[in-house]
Amino acid sequence: MIRRAEVTDAGPLLGLMRQLAQFEGYDEYFAVTEADLIARGLGRCEDAQFVAWVAEGDGVLQGYAVAYLVPFTFDLRPTVVLKELFVSGDSRGRRVGEQLFAEVLLYGKARGARLLRWQVLPTNEAAQRFYGRLGGEHETAWQSWMLELTR
Repeated sequence: MIRRAEVTDAGPLLGLMRQLAQFEGYDEYFAVTEADLIARGLGRCEDAQFVAWVAEGDGVLQGYAVAYLVPFTFDLRPTVVLKELFVSGDSRGRRVGEQLFAEVLLYGKARGARLLRWQVLPTNEAAQRFYGRLGGEHETAWQSWMLELTR
């Protein structure tokens, strides 16, 4: 079952987020807490910074998706950014990721967004195949750049 994440999901959701951080190699920088998840989105405050969905089966969270909205873009329509989509190892291959992705699409369409954007590690070939099957296209017109602001 896919549903919007609730305050009571903060602990299990945080556990899945830590698994993703380990998989992607940024776990030493991971600083999110349950309180952060509640204050910044799960509490459904007016100024929420993200929306999250969870996949639940047998009372256990199997995966999640986190997205946020960029409200103003070049065409005066919002863009949805899929920040994270993760499915735990034993739940992979059961269409959980597809269902989570579908919820993000519905969210974007309901808000009049024209684009959904996300990033994939260059070495994560399974994710690239997954998104390709769902109609995603590898964007080559832009390069992803960053500047660390805490140096």
